[in-house]
Amino acid sequence: MKINKLTNELNTILKSMEKNEAKIDAITASVHKEFKQSAKNLCRYLILRSYDLRQYHDNLSDLGLSAMRSSEGYVYNNLYQVVKNLNLMQGQSFKSEPGRELIGYKRSKKILRKHARTLFDASSKRNFTEIMVTLPLEAAEDKKMIRDMVANGMEIARINLSHGDLEIWTKMVKNIKKVQKEFRQKIKIYMDLSGPKIRTAKIQILSKKGKVKNGIKIRRGEHIILTKRNTKGKKSKFDDQGKQLEKAEVGVLLHEIIDDVRVDDAVLFDDGMIRAKVVRKSKGEVELLITDCYKAKLSSLKGINLPDTQLNLPALTKKDIKNLPFVCKHADIVGYSFVRTGDDVKVLYKQLKKHDAKDLGVVFKIENKEAFENLPQILLAGMQRDKIGVMIARGDLAVEIGFERISEVQKQIMWICEAAHVPVIWATQVLENLAKTGLPTRAEISDAAQGARAECVMLNKGPFINDAIRTLRNILIRMEGHSFKKKDALRALNVAKQAIPELKLY
Repeated sequence: MKINKLTNELNTILKSMEKNEAKIDAITASVHKEFKQSAKNLCRYLILRSYDLRQYHDNLSDLGLSAMRSSEGYVYNNLYQVVKNLNLMQGQSFKSEPGRELIGYKRSKKILRKHARTLFDASSKRNFTEIMVTLPLEAAEDKKMIRDMVANGMEIARINLSHGDLEIWTKMVKNIKKVQKEFRQKIKIYMDLSGPKIRTAKIQILSKKGKVKNGIKIRRGEHIILTKRNTKGKKSKFDDQGKQLEKAEVGVLLHEIIDDVRVDDAVLFDDGMIRAKVVRKSKGEVELLITDCYKAKLSSLKGINLPDTQLNLPALTKKDIKNLPFVCKHADIVGYSFVRTGDDVKVLYKQLKKHDAKDLGVVFKIENKEAFENLPQILLAGMQRDKIGVMIARGDLAVEIGFERISEVQKQIMWICEAAHVPVIWATQVLENLAKTGLPTRAEISDAAQGARAECVMLNKGPFINDAIRTLRNILIRMEGHSFKKKDALRALNVAKQAIPELKLY
């Protein structure tokens, strides 16, 4: 590409940012002062990533200029300096005026680190990336379990409010506080709100021998009924030739999903191990066609994912609201499950205001397709507070968007969060084989190393969890010496294109 064409095209992108400054000011007017510059940088980044930038990188590198591959945290300044230098190289004057805030690379890095330390209340230590560990229920009775985790490198203790009860959680908190005093070290407490549980109802099928089975056998090509009715479940009947005579029947815990699902929507059970699509809908039930079966049995209380369905479920359930006083009193950070839109953020913030929880950090768990697609709006709404973060909940997210896309999507989440200077938690199955069996796979070691690009990595429980914590800590120390974040090609992002009309940036 000739230098004059390169200059003109990049200048067009720069001008599109500058002409939108008034709109950006309006969008970011109500964010917390600590996130004012970050919110503006996010808006500029969305404009930048609505363009395909791949055609410019090599040309800029040949000219000895920034190829814009790692400009997430300082979008306007990077592009401004590139266009300015292109003009100067051609002996042309550059009349464009810089924006009111020019955040450079050093400043952007400093802002992100400040936001991470604010959220995680991090003390000075060797590795910047925090280590979070999910506590098993046994930690309520076994203080030594927590002590060992802290000794090996755990800095944040995660209590999952989907399991246990108030008595168990209270004991966990007390044990954490005792260990904290022993080590004279702050151990942050992270509590996950449960959110709505989209699951199959209890299945109890009486066998010919009189035994109760909590699941039904299913096969590819079978039709089953998903219903609101109070049912213990029913298995299909087939003739000798395999023709289906009667359809299986399964209840759901949340009846609202039957109302929201549409014909042709995908319905996934048990982490995507059983895949189906809606072929018929009537009042109170839907008929599904099983399209893929990686398990021969659909069991009780298995998760249901609906990637094509816009659900009208509250992100904050009655149970969550009931647990909030306990969370606000004892937690340093709350994890917001099932958040999907900026309006969901406002609902939680309204509840937190009732409890005067000004210092409570909030982490938005991106665990479904809708949340990913609305990530910019979630972040801008979240920036009303000064302690926020994002968790890439790769389990449910991979089921909803497809396993082949999870690597791409988790990168996009990290890019957008870096542009917003929002710390990220890398979660789900990190060193899982090591934690469960004592032996890591080569692939999960590489995955853990990728986690060094995040500001926090979460481990789940297992009998060899302390080995996993030590290994992760060593990986983080090694990787942080090599890099900070990354460099990438920057094709246009659909999530940026979708956010721009929503935010009225054009």
